[in-house]
Amino acid sequence: MASARSATNERSGLEAASLVPVVLAIGVLRVIYGAAASGVIGPMPAIVSSLIVFSGAAQFSLVGLLASGASGLAVLAVVAILALRHLPLGALLRPRLEGGLAARMGRAWFLIDETAGLAIASGGSASSTLLVAGVFSYLAWVVGTVLGVMGADLGNLESLAEVVFPVLFVALAALTARRRPDVVRALVAGAASLLLLAVWPGAGALGCMAVAAAVCVPGKPR
Repeated sequence: MASARSATNERSGLEAASLVPVVLAIGVLRVIYGAAASGVIGPMPAIVSSLIVFSGAAQFSLVGLLASGASGLAVLAVVAILALRHLPLGALLRPRLEGGLAARMGRAWFLIDETAGLAIASGGSASSTLLVAGVFSYLAWVVGTVLGVMGADLGNLESLAEVVFPVLFVALAALTARRRPDVVRALVAGAASLLLLAVWPGAGALGCMAVAAAVCVPGKPR
């Protein structure tokens, strides 16, 4: 009984450690989106779009297409094609989602690439993981967009965009972790990447990935 409780607590800790970098990365990306979208579709439409559309790929594509003068039909076609990736994600999670049709449809709103990854990597039922990760991700989604609109100056966000890569690296590494030492190694890798950017801003994404990979290489078992 005690060992089962300990395993459950450890799994919950690993899921929480995975959720934090995912939410941070989403928030940073939404700041960038808010700044970019406010100059194309306006501040209020940018915020409303994040309230009613929970898909970063669709929103960034929409803004890019509108900025290039694409037709409404072309925008709808691209967004619809991008949305098709949710079909295999939903099919993969369906056997692990609890509740009836209404409950599953409610949780489907929170199905994005990041929350799907967390739910798939979770040890038990995907329902609670998808819901909790979805709520926090959606809050970061909207708040980040508002912050981007308020400080809508993409020139000042270039350095912020570079931070996204090590943060996402931490998230992906933590997602695959099954032991606490692996989570610690992922967090150290992310910190090392951020430190590299602080010391050498020109390192870029490839430099961050190289440093993080070097930190994450496990040592020989003793």
